[in-house]
Amino acid sequence: MQLTNAARQLKQRNVPFTYHMYEVDETDVSAKHVAHSLNKPLDELYKTICLSNEKKQHAFFLISGEDEIDLKAAAKAWGTKKVSPVPMKELEALTGYIRGGVSPIGAKKRFPVFLHEAAKEKETITISAGKRGFQLELKPDDLLKFVGGRWFTQ
Repeated sequence: MQLTNAARQLKQRNVPFTYHMYEVDETDVSAKHVAHSLNKPLDELYKTICLSNEKKQHAFFLISGEDEIDLKAAAKAWGTKKVSPVPMKELEALTGYIRGGVSPIGAKKRFPVFLHEAAKEKETITISAGKRGFQLELKPDDLLKFVGGRWFTQ
C-alpha cells in the first residue's frame, strides 16, 4: 500500500493511526461524501480549512464535517483581527494540497494548526491524509502534539 506524505510522517514518528481509503467522486469532495464512503459519522470527520489573516500569514483550522468555519472565532483564536479562506486557486501552490485533500500534516510549509474543541469528546477523529481518497484516523491529542497545534472554540 502506498502511503501519503502525511501518513509516512506519522509512521516515522511512531504516531498510531489508521489509514483509510475511499472511492473518489470528482463531482463531490464534501466531508459528507467522505464520511458516507467510510461509513463514519460526519461529526468524526474533520475537514481542514486554510485561512489567511491581514498580515498574509496562514493557518489550518480543523472543524467537524457537519460544521462551517466561524471566521470571527477563528480570528480570535489566532489572535488576529480578520481571517478569510485562502482562495481555491492559491491553495495548491501554498500548501501542496488540492481542495478535498488538504491535511494539517506534511504541507509545503508549517502553519499554525487549530483543532475545534468538539474533538476533545472523540476517541479518534478522521482527517485528510493529504490526497483525495485517503484519510487518517488518530487521537485528537496525538494530532495536536504532532503538529504543535492548539484547541479553539467557535
